[in-house]
This record gives sequence, structure tokens and C-alpha cells, in this order.
Amino acid sequence: MAVAKILQNKRMSSKFQILVEIAANQPNVKQRDIAAKLNITPQAVSEYVKELIEEGMVATDGRGKYRVTKEGVDFILRMTNELEEYSSYINNIITNISVWAAVADDDLKSGEPVSLKMRDGILYACKIREGEEVGARAVCTSDAKRGEDVGITKIRGMIALELGKITVCMVPRIQNGGSRKVDVKRLKDAVEKSELVGVIGIEALVALSRINRKPDVLYGTKEAAIEASSRGVSLTVVCVEDEVPSLLHRLESEGLSYELLDLRL
Repeated sequence: MAVAKILQNKRMSSKFQILVEIAANQPNVKQRDIAAKLNITPQAVSEYVKELIEEGMVATDGRGKYRVTKEGVDFILRMTNELEEYSSYINNIITNISVWAAVADDDLKSGEPVSLKMRDGILYACKIREGEEVGARAVCTSDAKRGEDVGITKIRGMIALELGKITVCMVPRIQNGGSRKVDVKRLKDAVEKSELVGVIGIEALVALSRINRKPDVLYGTKEAAIEASSRGVSLTVVCVEDEVPSLLHRLESEGLSYELLDLRL
């Protein structure tokens, strides 16, 4: 596919951008505002506007009011279609050259089409069985034995995945009793329902030790919770009360839901 004309011709590109600005602000269009937005001189804008008027793509009443004509709208649409086609062309190229890693769930061959599945937060590439409904598929870039890492490319479709559940267990800070003031039964129940457990704060770490549970995540727990949930893995975060607001804010900023359990006695 040829490169879009608008990207090959700076003058055409400038006219296109000016036309778009006029269309967005007509009829009260100020050339100096266009110049500032496009980072070009007011003199250049004035010259391009004169050309657009001469070419019938912009009309003016002579009192500083401008509007885009039908010819101008057709030009904008034509250039936009070219850009969209070129963007789609680029996306296809990037998709085809991008190689991702997965775990081979079967013995696989280079060039073989595979289905993609997420289990326990890990991406697996599997043989496509006859009659199997495939939500997401790709193509292997190398041979691989089952259990080995394999390159995949040309990914298509959506990988079926439910977000993992995040449970936040709030424990008191040391000034308010620390781990001694934690409802250990409710803590144990929450932990047993999760695949991973993380802690934030010394009080949280010691509270876990009271139920003989070591944390899976001790550092970077906020980010670990986000990544685990996005990979479909449930996680319980035992968190000292002072850190709970910032943790919840971080989860909400990622659009993740959570359950908050106040374990303070």
C-alpha cells in the first residue's frame, strides 16, 4: 500500500489541519489561534487560508468569518479515509511482526495455528482440536515441546478471562493494638479463599503469622494485586489501616472492584 498522500506533502497536511480547525470553530475563526495550535506562523496560516478560498474549500464573508464548503468537507473526508486505511495497514504490520511468549500446552510446530488460554495467570498456547470453539488464536513462530516457552504471533480474537477477586483485609496500626487486635478467624477465612496473599505493613505481616501463613507478596503489593486481578488470579491483601486509602485509590484508578474487610477488634 502507498503512503497516504497527506503524509508525503507538507503543504497538503497543513491545509488539512487548517480545514479541520476551521470546521471545528466556524464561523468565528481566528487565524492566530490556528497558528498557535498548529505551531506555525500566522503568516503561513494566512497564506494557506487564501489558497483554500481560491480552491473553493473555504468561504468567507470578508469580515473575518470563515466556513468550510462542501468541497472542503469532501477533502477532509477523503484525507481522513486515506489516513484510516494507512493506519489499518500499519496496525496489521505491527500485529504480524509482534511476537509474544506463551507456555506450550502441547507439542507444537512452527507455523502451526494454536488457541490461547489463560490459566492461573499464565498464557498457554494449545493445539486446536476439531470442533473446538476458539476465542483467541495465534500462530507459532517456533517448535516447542509441552511445557516449553513458545513464540506466538498474528494474535486474533479475545482471550476468555474473568478478573480475579481482590479482598482487602484492614488491620490496626501498632498504636491501636496492631496484630493483637485482629479478628484472626475472619482473616483465616479470607486468606483461604484466595490464590495469593500479599501484605502491606509490619502489623499485617505479623497478623498473617498468627494463622501460620507466609505472604506470597511482600513487596510491591499494590501493583501485584492489579496484575494478579488482570490475569484472573484472586488475591487477598492484608493491609495496615493507614495504607488502606492509598491502596483502594490505586485499585479504583485501574477500574478494579474489591471487597473491604475490617478485621479490627
